[in-house]
Amino acid sequence: MSTRVVGESRRSSRVPLQILITLLSLDEPLTCEGETITVNRHGALISSSVPLRIDMKIAIHVVLSKRRALAKVVYVDPERPRVCGIALEEPENIWGVSFPPDDWYKDSHES
Repeated sequence: MSTRVVGESRRSSRVPLQILITLLSLDEPLTCEGETITVNRHGALISSSVPLRIDMKIAIHVVLSKRRALAKVVYVDPERPRVCGIALEEPENIWGVSFPPDDWYKDSHES
């Protein structure tokens, strides 16, 4: 079991990127459109067309590249409930960033 310390650096650098995505809930009958705000190897901050809830399991489909991945909603902005943080089940460059930061290539399980 590990805990994250406030102020600890992120597991991978964020990249501002706006791309269209489709979200499909694996928990309930829900499909909606969305857009990324910032992305990293481990997830993204997104804006969805409907509010999502924390711990919701979703499938992400990147419209332009047709790439897909499983994820979980890990954060919902209390002031803007359609802005959410998601964590990818498997860290990867699903977003199609052409020149990702160096830390996107490192193993995220370092001590």
